[in-house]
Amino acid sequence: MTDMAADWMVGRSAAIQAVRDLVDKVAPTDATVLISGESGSGKELVAQAIHARSARGAGPFLGINCGALPPTLIESELFGFERGSFTGAARSHAGMVERASGGTLFLDEVTEMSADMQTRLLRFLETRCFFRVGGTQEIKTDVRVVAATNRSPVQAVRDGSLREDLLYRLAVFPITLAPLRERGEDVVLLAEHFLGEINARSGTAKVFSSGAKQTLCAYRWPGNVRELKNAVERAYIMSEHELQLQPMNLHTSSADGELSHADAEGISVPIGSSLAEAEQWLIEATLAHWAGNKNRAAKTLGCSLKTLYNKLAIYGQQQQGMETHA
Repeated sequence: MTDMAADWMVGRSAAIQAVRDLVDKVAPTDATVLISGESGSGKELVAQAIHARSARGAGPFLGINCGALPPTLIESELFGFERGSFTGAARSHAGMVERASGGTLFLDEVTEMSADMQTRLLRFLETRCFFRVGGTQEIKTDVRVVAATNRSPVQAVRDGSLREDLLYRLAVFPITLAPLRERGEDVVLLAEHFLGEINARSGTAKVFSSGAKQTLCAYRWPGNVRELKNAVERAYIMSEHELQLQPMNLHTSSADGELSHADAEGISVPIGSSLAEAEQWLIEATLAHWAGNKNRAAKTLGCSLKTLYNKLAIYGQQQQGMETHA
């Protein structure tokens, strides 16, 4: 199991222990798993843990964010394409379902798939067979599918963004992750875990101040474990020995100095923030407000859906870069 996949397991709360038990039960099987939880709560890390504990652990683990790619590209990314099937297809290309054979395919934000792609995915889940784009030969593959969504799957079915029959296929074994704010003292344990990792890499022995720990517990962490990890790294860089986690370090503060959070009716932007940072926080807060519905978020933000997809793709690349160099 990778170090990243171990991050989500840090903690003693009943919520995380329940998830650990579910992972241990489902990992040895080939059952399709649907993980639901807020953005940043560790859904992909849970998927990695399931893969690592399975008989497929030595095989590939490939993931795709269904909400970060334009609908027209998802099919070719998943199922591949044949040479000449469209402009620019100079050679044949194996898609993720083919390359992940013998391992696990992780479908993040699966509720953001178009209706047409959901139909194609449903057929694949039923048969484990597919056609490349522009191909005529049916290909069979041996891959386990683990999907994730930051929305309520049942609500997604009700509002028409997720096929009910696809939900049944995906949620053979459902797992729900609690947000960080509901995990009690796990916040401090995770923060100390992340600080310990940085100290080990850097050969330092920095610690949290008592005030920092109070701040950790008082803040609601709308960005969940991902936001916490980034906040610890920022505080480490800014501190000589004792880490001081002030509201400024957590991206949000109110006029009277109390902590605010992005899942309220608005966001606060600290003086000194860049326009790019402010834009990202606004986009993420708007998406959270609409429970991940990108169409509604784009309308609220006054931008095209394509622009929103492009912005999210950039943020995803930045996050991957930070994790790679962390």
